[in-house]
Amino acid sequence: MQRLITVLDGFSRTTGNLLRWLALAMLLAQFLIVIARYVFGYSSVAAQESVLYMHATLFMLGAGYTLLNDGHVRVDIFYDRLSAAGKNRIDLAGHLLLLMPAMGMVIYWSWPAVANSWKILEGPISVGGIKAVFLMKSLIPAFCILVLLQSLSCVLRILFQSETRDG
Repeated sequence: MQRLITVLDGFSRTTGNLLRWLALAMLLAQFLIVIARYVFGYSSVAAQESVLYMHATLFMLGAGYTLLNDGHVRVDIFYDRLSAAGKNRIDLAGHLLLLMPAMGMVIYWSWPAVANSWKILEGPISVGGIKAVFLMKSLIPAFCILVLLQSLSCVLRILFQSETRDG
């Protein structure tokens, strides 16, 4: 079981490590866009959209990595006061009853729009923009799959930890 958890976590770690470079590229692109616009008077819709695409990619594909590192925002009143077993029960219920079904529903409801976008190779958001909206829409199911894989890893880790402590 530990091997499966390691493999699932590996997807998130690899994605997170690659996205670090995307964050740097996004920062550099935005810096160059500002310099080009205010120093040289040059503006490009495609360049501005490239930052939008990178930002969307960073957040959509980075969600599983954030879940791996327990970096998502929690609004909890009682969670911090609970024992480890109580926290595990809440986390398990959250994954199985809320997160996993929500990701499944998002895939189900977004798939027709994503498939149609690929079918017509949906074009730019704005005139002169990047001709690849279909790629950005593909981030939706990719986001769900990465979060589902990491959620499964979290569930297995909770169950495996409790088995090794009990057994």
